[in-house]
This record gives sequence, structure tokens and C-alpha cells, in this order.
Amino acid sequence: MQKIITIKEMVYMNYKIIIAMLYKNILLIDDDNDDADVFIEALHSLDENIQCLAETNPIKALENLKRSEKLPDLIFLDYHMPVLNGNEFLEKMRQVQQLSQIPVILYSTYPEEAAEQLGISVHSKRYITKPYSFVELKALLKHILKL
Repeated sequence: MQKIITIKEMVYMNYKIIIAMLYKNILLIDDDNDDADVFIEALHSLDENIQCLAETNPIKALENLKRSEKLPDLIFLDYHMPVLNGNEFLEKMRQVQQLSQIPVILYSTYPEEAAEQLGISVHSKRYITKPYSFVELKALLKHILKL
């Protein structure tokens, strides 16, 4: 006997599928190799099909993005980086037409309240504080990516 699915259930299932398909190509820009490794491990533990490239140099990341034929679906951007911080990176990125529509999540050790006071999240649609544990990071990524 087949289960009858309501319209509401069907819309919800399709929504989850669409969201899951949206973020299959992720770029992480973080100057801390250990943080990047943990991020990628957490992401792959949720979905092995997600491609995640990590770049430790924001200037190199920006240049690679400008030349790339396949752009990421989503960028996680560390705020604290030498040479170019998260806000500076966003300003430069938004000046490039083909990059201006890529969603960016600023990712930092600052609690959200401190970030607001420093004006960190002014140019981003989203800001998250780096979790202190692997379990918290997985839960956060699962929530953001709707996995």
C-alpha cells in the first residue's frame, strides 16, 4: 500500500532537495589550516558529495575567483586574516560583477554582539561565530545547508 503525500509534504520535500542542491560547491577562505581541515571534515561527515575548496590566502582566493569558470555556490569567509580581512575581501569581491551575487557567510571567533559593534557584518547577509567543538560545527553546518 502506497502512502499518500500531501501537497504540503511534497512542497517541503522539494524545498529540501532544492536547498541541498544549491550548496554543492563551497569555498572556505580561512588563514588557519587547522580550522579549515576541521571545517571540511565536518562538512564531509554531513554530505560527502559537497565539494569544498579551502584557500588560506584571501588575495589568492579573490584572484582565483575572478579567473574561475565554475564559481562556488556559497563562500564561508573568515574575518580575521592578515593582508585582507573579511570586510575588505567582501568590498573587493562585490566590485566584480560575476562575483557580486555569490552568497557569503562571515565566519569568525567574535561573538555576534561584538561583531555588530565592530561593524563586521555590515556587508554580509550572514554572520556566524566559529563553534568551539566539532559537534557544534556539524550542527551549525547542517542548519545552514539544510541537510
